[in-house]
Amino acid sequence: MPSAAPPFALLPGAAGSPVVLHVPHGARAVPAEVRAGILLDDAALERELDHLTDAHTAELAEAAAARSAVTPWRFVNGLSRLVVDPERFPDEREEMRAVGMGAVYTRTAHREPLRAEDTDPEPLLARWFRPYAAAMAEAVADRLAATGRAVIVDVHSYPSRALPYELHGTGPRPPVCLGTDAFHTPPALLAAAREAFAGCGGTGVDSPFGGTYVPLAFHRSDPRVSALMVEIRRDTYMTEPGGPAGAGLERLAGALSALVDAVSR
Repeated sequence: MPSAAPPFALLPGAAGSPVVLHVPHGARAVPAEVRAGILLDDAALERELDHLTDAHTAELAEAAAARSAVTPWRFVNGLSRLVVDPERFPDEREEMRAVGMGAVYTRTAHREPLRAEDTDPEPLLARWFRPYAAAMAEAVADRLAATGRAVIVDVHSYPSRALPYELHGTGPRPPVCLGTDAFHTPPALLAAAREAFAGCGGTGVDSPFGGTYVPLAFHRSDPRVSALMVEIRRDTYMTEPGGPAGAGLERLAGALSALVDAVSR
């Protein structure tokens, strides 16, 4: 009997593209066996998904890829971050553990109970987190083998008003926040992003969210892997908290494709 398809997808790009558009938080799906461990009723769960899902980011990445001169690769999560958050450190390095939102969340965006406090994260990490991490690391390794470098562009969105879980929510909330890493974000990559998104209402750096995702196999060890997080403020392209996309999505897709083209050369 064939094994079930993984809940994430690597969507091929051009053989010579170093770029991986990473979309980790764009889905709402929660498998039944995971839903059973969530304390919220159905209506409250839907509200939580509205707040925490980076809605329409998979469509944004798809539209940007279609416009790009050299088609980037896309790695897209098919499950909600309420299952596991693939971008968190799975150990004590993760600062969001302080608010119950490490790799396995026990608290909601409003700091209310999501799972029992004594939930053992290990089964969820083994079933969902580690296979995702391994597949993403393999995708980056493939780009390194093919092109000698890899550029991860982490595609996110964030609410126009801070939610209670945010540890750094009092700072600026620009239309486009660019998250950087001192090791993996070279100045040229940040400059290219600033230029690409200049027409989208303005950019800021590392506020309200900082850092960017790099698979642990390469984290702070391989300078051939560069990375940047693109956090788009939701009121610029959709109805908050979980409503439809608007005209701003097309403008942002053009900007993202301009960034892809700039770093693909």
